[in-house]
Amino acid sequence: MAAPLRYESQVRTPLVVGQKDYHQVTEDIVRPIEAAPSKLWWIGFLISVACLLFGVWSVTEQVIYGVGQWNLHRTIGWGWDITNFVWWVGIGHAGTLISAILLLFRQGWRTGVNRAAEAMTIFAVMCAGQFPIWHMGRVWLCFFIMPYPNTRGPLWPNFNSPLLWDVFAISTYFTVSLLFWYSGLIPDIATVRDRAKVKWRKLMYGVLSFGWTGSTKHWQRHEALSLVLAGLSTPLVLSVHTIVSFDFATSVIPGWHTTIFPPYFVAGAIFSGFAMVQTLLLVSRKVLKLEEYITLEHIEVMNKVIVLTGSIVGIAYLTELFVSWYGQNKFESWAFAQNRVNIFSPYGWAYYLMMGCNVLSPQIFWFRKMRRNLTVTFFMSVIVNIGMWFERFVIIVTSIYRDYLPSSWATYYAPSIWEIGFYIGTFGLFFTCYFLFSKFFPVIAIAEIKHILKKSGESYKDNMGKLEEEPVEEFAHQYAHAH
Repeated sequence: MAAPLRYESQVRTPLVVGQKDYHQVTEDIVRPIEAAPSKLWWIGFLISVACLLFGVWSVTEQVIYGVGQWNLHRTIGWGWDITNFVWWVGIGHAGTLISAILLLFRQGWRTGVNRAAEAMTIFAVMCAGQFPIWHMGRVWLCFFIMPYPNTRGPLWPNFNSPLLWDVFAISTYFTVSLLFWYSGLIPDIATVRDRAKVKWRKLMYGVLSFGWTGSTKHWQRHEALSLVLAGLSTPLVLSVHTIVSFDFATSVIPGWHTTIFPPYFVAGAIFSGFAMVQTLLLVSRKVLKLEEYITLEHIEVMNKVIVLTGSIVGIAYLTELFVSWYGQNKFESWAFAQNRVNIFSPYGWAYYLMMGCNVLSPQIFWFRKMRRNLTVTFFMSVIVNIGMWFERFVIIVTSIYRDYLPSSWATYYAPSIWEIGFYIGTFGLFFTCYFLFSKFFPVIAIAEIKHILKKSGESYKDNMGKLEEEPVEEFAHQYAHAH
């Protein structure tokens, strides 16, 4: 028996379960693309399209009649729109983290989950971008924001504004993430192309694969491009949500003006992003029958990241409370002690719901049995994203709904049906894109699964068990003979 090039201890749990070879991997992952859509796929897709159409209707009403269709007023100028914008940007963080940072650190477990996470990033950023665009009101005058010489006097973009920094950060993030996602897809698209029997499928995948042949030079360039894009993406993971946090941290409003926001927002973004990846993966592995590639090991490792980032977010919440007390600023103290912590205040319930979902509930993952329980994991992934939405809502609304004039305190903010419809519409856009992606492209990276198969596949690890029982001298002799 020839020893493999890369040795992995049998103690480590296999990342690919079952007696798989290269051909079987291709068959299992490409099967959902070549087969007719299942009934579950059609149900999910049609519900997503219905939500998307409701969102289009809501946006149309807002464009025709103006932002007055939303329940914004003189105190709360930012309501559900900016809350949902920050939430969707946060959702998109896990994809780049799993793809870029874990690729640079050579973490084998990323291969089963990175493709879905990268797609999630693209779709989440598309959803996030809708909110600032339609918040403009007269969206047909959006060219006013472009920095070009004009005849309208001194009407230029304010480059000191963090809102403009958002534009550059998120557009860069979207572009690099899209390139990273698509460049990783090319070898797998070529595999689907070569298996296609229908002419239109062969033509479509042939165009999308850019003439990939699988030659050594192609693989060499693919690996080099992946590392370059991973190197570019890694600082973007930290910078994008840091810049989003500057929307608040650079203001002077009590509750927003705090220096802890950049790391706090980044940890929260990874926290919510990993939870959304869990939701998608648990559904995908069931609907597409990919349990042998998205294993309990993947689910458990991601739950470990969730409990870590959830604990960091909890520390950030407590640090905020401590600093508001220690700083002895009466306005800051009021924002935290009265507007948030006081459960009898108008939005006190939202603060405690946020704390329960984000700080207390993830602690269940300290127990291995819970980390490997699929029902608990799915439930918790939904709970975490509800809690992270309320975190953004609490930061935005409880900091501004009571301003310095008590005469404006009587106004209580609740979203209108069109704000709710817009938010539901972005869910429709997200899941419509994801369902189409899962039908026409491999949800799991075929090439990367094959790359780790001979050291992390179950059948190969069984062979390693036999090798481990051999004397060291014999093992070394076989290794030398094999090379």
